[in-house]
Amino acid sequence: MSLDLTKIATQASNMVVRLKEGRAERQQRLQYARQIFGDETVDLEKLKRKVAASRTTWLVAELCDGLAERYPAPTTPAEFNVLAADGSHIDVDRHRSTRCYLINIGTVALRYGDEPDALLDSAPHLYAEDEDLVIKPAAASGREQMVEGTLLGIKRAVEECRHLSALAAEQPPGSSTLALLDGTLILWGLEAFPDFVTEALLDNGFLPCLEEMRKQNQDKKMALASYISFPRSTDVVNVLRVAICPHEVADCDRFCPLSKGRDCEGVAGVTDRELFMDVLEPGERSALFISPSKITKERYGEHRVYFFYIRLEEEVARVELPRWAAENAALLDMAHALLLDQCRRGQGYPVALSEAHEQAVVTGADRAEFWQLVESLCIEEKIPTLTSAKSFSKRTRWV
Repeated sequence: MSLDLTKIATQASNMVVRLKEGRAERQQRLQYARQIFGDETVDLEKLKRKVAASRTTWLVAELCDGLAERYPAPTTPAEFNVLAADGSHIDVDRHRSTRCYLINIGTVALRYGDEPDALLDSAPHLYAEDEDLVIKPAAASGREQMVEGTLLGIKRAVEECRHLSALAAEQPPGSSTLALLDGTLILWGLEAFPDFVTEALLDNGFLPCLEEMRKQNQDKKMALASYISFPRSTDVVNVLRVAICPHEVADCDRFCPLSKGRDCEGVAGVTDRELFMDVLEPGERSALFISPSKITKERYGEHRVYFFYIRLEEEVARVELPRWAAENAALLDMAHALLLDQCRRGQGYPVALSEAHEQAVVTGADRAEFWQLVESLCIEEKIPTLTSAKSFSKRTRWV
């Protein structure tokens, strides 16, 4: 039976009314954030020190080259390449007798200039060996982690980066190339897992791929960036919250218990996207900021994540870069110019990432056919294909 929308129509109507009632307050908070953001009397060095000393429950971006600076789009080079990788997967299904998963990576290499070219490919890989299904600690102590769910999503991100790195290595000397990933460069989910998992997927997986791309700059221009469409982050707005705080050091638990009103609540709920949509012109990017993520501070080293916001016609996107790309003016300008060019070609979204997604996507029908193939092969080899009663019930029509 499908969802009966008539039963939640009233609830949906009430939700929309509440959203409408809150618009005026949200606009007031946005205008206040805009006022603080554009205040030229703010002492940036003092604010940097205050941000560094603050103790908050929310992430506060570190300032790099200012706060309210705006940068117009640099000139797009005549000859350049854009690479992209994206992935999809079929997770482990605990209701089936066969434990395995599949990762499909789509890659795209686009060449622009006098000799334009395009290479599109997909690389599906089935993981069924014991060493693929679990991550084990090197020492005897520690509980092994099954590669499924969130952990499989992280492993897929590592594989996307691995394929992108291999594609980057194929670019000719002297070329100018932007390598793109979809989403964040920060493997947030690892914070919930033991250290040996972080070592396996980050230290021995993701970061070596970033390092390989950094080394490509010895004989070519190679910038790496990740693109986040319609971001919900508030790292920059939280800088404004620290600026508003009347205390020398922003320490919420010490000075502002929840029972008391907080001065910084004046901009609470405003997203970075809303702020920069209001202050940037189409084509412009914001100042650079540094991610306050604990895992990037402690583990990323030369690849610590910087970010900026870029204004398009209809939205603001967040762009993340490793430090070596962000602190190189030529690579930073190239990333800005080529991302803007890609979005103009792709109707507001980088065309290379869109094509990589098309190569990688795994549909519901694909998943059903995959499991049917696995089960039919098991039957051919006379291997029992047991399944749970719940799974059998879902696949059987009773009425």
